[in-house]
Amino acid sequence: MNAKLRVAVIGTGGWARQHARIFSRRPDTELVAIVGRDEARTAARASEYGTAAYTDIERMLAAEHPDLVTVCLPNEHHFGPTLQVIQAGVPLLAEKPLVFELDQANRLIREADDRNLFFGINFNHRYAEPVARAKAAVDAGELGELVFATWRFGGEANMADSPHANLIETQCHGFDMLEHLCGPIVSVAAQMTNKTYGAFSTMAIALEFADGAVGTMLGSYDSSYAYEDAQRVELNGTLGRAVIHDTVRSLTIEHAGDETAKVWRAGYFNDEARTFEYTFDRHVDALLTALRAGHEPPVPAAAGRRALALALAVIESHETGRRVDTFGV
Repeated sequence: MNAKLRVAVIGTGGWARQHARIFSRRPDTELVAIVGRDEARTAARASEYGTAAYTDIERMLAAEHPDLVTVCLPNEHHFGPTLQVIQAGVPLLAEKPLVFELDQANRLIREADDRNLFFGINFNHRYAEPVARAKAAVDAGELGELVFATWRFGGEANMADSPHANLIETQCHGFDMLEHLCGPIVSVAAQMTNKTYGAFSTMAIALEFADGAVGTMLGSYDSSYAYEDAQRVELNGTLGRAVIHDTVRSLTIEHAGDETAKVWRAGYFNDEARTFEYTFDRHVDALLTALRAGHEPPVPAAAGRRALALALAVIESHETGRRVDTFGV
């Protein structure tokens, strides 16, 4: 893979535009196709990026022979196209959520494993500069032993067929982020409300981590992305704490007993670090490095299955009114 990698994007929505932007502009990739369901919409997007338009995945694969396919479709429509690419034996990157049903997640991963296939998922929050710095502080012991962690993420509703869309397609980032920073979640206990429009649009979840720390998640579609700290992550340890504000906006690190704080914010010319979309560019950097080297994806699809399994445990907790163990699910 010394030449430019041939990349095809399946999807023509808003975030799929970020896929097209990245692979059309990188010097080491060539965007060879965009695949969509609507012929006119797909042709317009392909024309925008100077590439070929298809409405049939099989035809695109046969004609373009991509080295990598990315799948970015409406949240509840991932399974069929993802399975089709896997069965064709083409390396792929799926957008979150992986799927909404655990048996579908298991099948996708099993089929990819049977082919020893490169199969990643785009949990791009991991690649935000504040997150990377917070992870480094945790790993270096700067915060001491973690005692509790919180995730709060709320914005406007993304309507879907599933009554648990917020939990599965949005708060999957929270499950992945907290396990990335704090280690495995071994039990959950949940409360949810459907008071606004019928779906379970806001939930509060208590968490237990494998090392004995505890945590909370508060997720909502009954809020606004316009609010300051629409997303906030706090990691509290015996020696200090780290707070991530709005994913890319800033990181604050404090130490116990010290009334001063260390704050990271992107500098005047550092537009890359302050831009949410560019967290995906950073992930793609790591993804293509791994693909070219024949390594596993930096964020494997199994992370998407894990987030789904945790979400399903939260649903079980809410429905049964009891704590649910999640170790090894």
